[in-house]
Amino acid sequence: MDVLVLIDKLDDLVHNAKPVPLSDTVRVDKEEIYDILDQMRATIPEEIKQARWIVKERQEMLAEAKREAERIIKEAREKQDQLISQEEITKQAERAAEDIIEDARAREREIRLGAEDYADEILNTLEVNLSKFIAAVGRGRERLQGKDEPAEVG
Repeated sequence: MDVLVLIDKLDDLVHNAKPVPLSDTVRVDKEEIYDILDQMRATIPEEIKQARWIVKERQEMLAEAKREAERIIKEAREKQDQLISQEEITKQAERAAEDIIEDARAREREIRLGAEDYADEILNTLEVNLSKFIAAVGRGRERLQGKDEPAEVG
């Protein structure tokens, strides 16, 4: 039985008790009061057990919520560290890519300039040789036309 119900019963018993004439006291049945008190003694420990159990459950729930909050915070920090790490790796990769591109451009310029110099040398050699060939062709034509008399053989 609920302790509050028992307290109400006790209150009713005192309230409805017969007054003692010329005093503020009342007459109550001693056995009824002892019976209600015994019921209260039996009920109160059970209610205290329930209250303790509720408090314990509440504390366990709070502890679990705290553990879960700490786990979530830890995961968030780990994720943040991971993202920062990935961002740093990305920045390093971008710097490395820029260095590679810059090296490739420098090498391309070097190769292009070398190729131009080589092509210029080949064209110069070709030009010199063509000039010699043209001169030789011109001399050959002049000989064929008789302008250049061969020297006497003696």
